[in-house]
Amino acid sequence: MENSKKNINFEAEEQKYDPQLSFRKIGPEISIVITTLLVSMSIYHFWASGFGLVREVLHRGIHISFVIGLVFLLFSWKRKKNDFEKNNSSFLNFQNIDFIDYVFAFLAVSSALYLPLLPPEVLAQRVGNPQKIDVFMGSILIILTLEAARRSVGATLPLISIIFILFAIFGPYAPGALKHGGTSWLGFVNHIYITNQGVYGIAVGVMAQYVFLFILFGVLATKVGLGKLFIDLSMLIAGKFSGGPAKVAIFSSAFMGTISGSSIANTVTTGSLTIPAMKKVGYPSHFSGAVEAASSTGGQITPPILGAAAFIMVEYLEIPLRDILAAALIPALLHYFGIFIMVHLEAKKLGLRGLTQEEMPNLTKVIKDNWLSILPLIILVYFILSGRTPDFAAIYGIISCITIGFIKPRNKLSLKDLWNCLASGAKNTLAVGAAATCVGIIVGVVTLTGVGFRLGFVVIQTAGDISNFFSNIWPISFFSFEDLRLFFSLVLIAISCIIMGAGIPTTATYIILVAVAAPALAQLGIEPLVAHFFVFYYGVLADITPPVALAAYAASGIAKSNPFKTGNTAFRLGIAKALVPFVFVYSPSLLLITGEFQTNQLIITLVGTLIGIALIGIAFSGYWFRPLSKYEQILIGIGSLFFVAPGTGSMIIGLIIILPMLFLQFFKKN
Repeated sequence: MENSKKNINFEAEEQKYDPQLSFRKIGPEISIVITTLLVSMSIYHFWASGFGLVREVLHRGIHISFVIGLVFLLFSWKRKKNDFEKNNSSFLNFQNIDFIDYVFAFLAVSSALYLPLLPPEVLAQRVGNPQKIDVFMGSILIILTLEAARRSVGATLPLISIIFILFAIFGPYAPGALKHGGTSWLGFVNHIYITNQGVYGIAVGVMAQYVFLFILFGVLATKVGLGKLFIDLSMLIAGKFSGGPAKVAIFSSAFMGTISGSSIANTVTTGSLTIPAMKKVGYPSHFSGAVEAASSTGGQITPPILGAAAFIMVEYLEIPLRDILAAALIPALLHYFGIFIMVHLEAKKLGLRGLTQEEMPNLTKVIKDNWLSILPLIILVYFILSGRTPDFAAIYGIISCITIGFIKPRNKLSLKDLWNCLASGAKNTLAVGAAATCVGIIVGVVTLTGVGFRLGFVVIQTAGDISNFFSNIWPISFFSFEDLRLFFSLVLIAISCIIMGAGIPTTATYIILVAVAAPALAQLGIEPLVAHFFVFYYGVLADITPPVALAAYAASGIAKSNPFKTGNTAFRLGIAKALVPFVFVYSPSLLLITGEFQTNQLIITLVGTLIGIALIGIAFSGYWFRPLSKYEQILIGIGSLFFVAPGTGSMIIGLIIILPMLFLQFFKKN
């Protein structure tokens, strides 16, 4: 397993499959300048969040200026095959950066800082009464934000933003319930640029205050050895069991998910070790890649990091981060449990071995070399659970990483390493920062036009029409109209999340869908926390959902397998994640902190869901104690649904279906 690691260039693999890391190759002179800017960006955010007193709008403006300006320097107009291979030169080009990109970077910085640098009393007078220069600078920032998002995260998000812009301006021509009074370009720029409802809104605020620090913490924690410690511990925990490397992938991805909010980074880091090991013991290539991809997407739903969406929830719901983490705990465990069951059954079906003693790391050496690395995570979690703000916890987590890195007896952190980590941390925030700024435009249109409530009405009306169609069909007719309308509304929203998530980063998908779908869910009587988690989970699922399954494609690159086949298998392995959101909608106690929490309901729901997920794994793998026939798979799959939506009555029906299958398994086995 050690040899496979040496052959993998983590950065190159991540850049290959993650459009958010597709940085162009630049010349050495400008590279020094840009690296210095990136380090300055990290130092500024560390100082501003931990010790400085910067006005909110100024802090967000400085953040945007760093993000958008650096995007134009580091992301080319069109990604080329030789972007990472050589230093290109052309007319009006310096150090492989076109002259126009320098101009765009300058304009981005100027337009982002123009408004925040105005005196507060002057800025207050401009709201609702913008000057020509305000409209000009706002127009520049909006246009450059769209282009920066296109370069860093792809064309889908800016295209959706443009549709929303057109909707805001041409509202009188919109169809049906979506029709509204419209606005002028001046009114649009006033709302999006001058107020705090657009590009300077919550999305950018959360990125600047929280997300940046946690990404930097993840980079530093990995550098001081926490990632290696997690992987080694995972091998010691699960390596010896049947199909051991696949189970190592699950545990290591779960552990890495505590410090990484990126599915692709998680896949590349742990997959470089686990995928070759899985292939070595006999797993097919596509299955090996799928296990790693499905496990790694769980990183975005695993406390205490969760990715940027967790901090957006903190702002939207106005509840402490520790409550968000508590709510995420059981659903994350259910996700990994589902994958574990599928992997275990596949290993039993194929008769695969675990790792030998020679392939296992030495426990004493693992603890001796890296035990100090766990302390920053402990400090981070302690401050979060004690009720401190996320930025406070992240600041002290970063300080502890640096301190431990310098005092470690082995693999000490050097000043050069620290410099590179500060640059890398800032670099990793650029794409998500550009996406957040772009999403601010969409959210601004939602607040300007009230389209969220309009779309909510459309969703509920469509779900109602579908319910009327199916309500006369047996046995669906046993369910009430309200139950059917809720179910089909959830299905429509889930499909929307998956489709949008196929071309948009998870955080952006979450913000957009919450803005437009939350009103619909609220009208259906769903608690805000439950609604937010429902949307979030389906946004994450897009990373392993073909045809655009970026985590699966990254894993297939390491496994040398068919990407589409790997993606399909990863989706099958992660099918529990697709069902769990429906569980906590119908049984909110699963999220622990909801207003409807009841201990007895939690126990029933948890037991039923665990059984249901296990049965789904059995049905999809086609193996229990022995291979299953097609009709056995179908019956077990049907029976599992009664446990995934648990209640005493439904579980009894499920048992009636499943028990004969269980006896048949034992009878034929014996």
